[in-house]
Amino acid sequence: MEFEDDAFVLSARAFGETGAIVELLTARHGKYAAHVAGGASRRMKPFLQAGAAVGVRYRARVSDQLGAATLEPVGEGPSALFDDALALAGLSAAAAVAAGALPEREPHPGAYLAFQALSEALAAIDDWPAVFVRYEAGLLQELGFGLDLSKCAATGTTDDLVYVSPKTGRAVSRAAGEPYHDRMLVLPPFLLSSQSRLEAGDVGAGLALTAHFLEQFIFNPINRPLPPARLWLVDRLSEAGRL
Repeated sequence: MEFEDDAFVLSARAFGETGAIVELLTARHGKYAAHVAGGASRRMKPFLQAGAAVGVRYRARVSDQLGAATLEPVGEGPSALFDDALALAGLSAAAAVAAGALPEREPHPGAYLAFQALSEALAAIDDWPAVFVRYEAGLLQELGFGLDLSKCAATGTTDDLVYVSPKTGRAVSRAAGEPYHDRMLVLPPFLLSSQSRLEAGDVGAGLALTAHFLEQFIFNPINRPLPPARLWLVDRLSEAGRL
């Protein structure tokens, strides 16, 4: 088996004296782990950081075998964010969530495109935490657990949608949800429209929303918690007053 593809590094760990096992999110082939010869070298370490964009050439003798890969860096990668510790935390969290949520060797081009959009936003805009929430919502959609925010689950109205049912992931209007507001999840307006202005508390509500469904549908069924890097990101955003 052999292919060439674009990819993002999700994780890397030392293997043997000089090699590394690298987990990759590829554009057309999904999540792949591969042995990278020389991956522990000083030359290669900078582009084996979580979130680094690479070109990958993968080869394995049989399809279910751990293959070998050669990687070529693309662009600046995480080094462009070295002066922004919070953005680096966002990139690490995004990589950890993808690594934990996506199945092995199953094409998910939407996940790759969502990661690409987030990585570009981290270096370009101040409101990237909202893009991070959309990224996680996109992962849920890609894996078949997308939120249905098109109309109220109870009444069918498309107006004044302010809640999400924690059981179904469907939007609920203010009037229909008010009697149960203490059990509902808050729906921040920016998830309904990219033109909505971010208000205080919106990012925190969005992160709580996606965390709930990531746990419910993806991580709890495989007996895993949310990745520590994701929890760390929420703590850092809270400390910075960005929630």
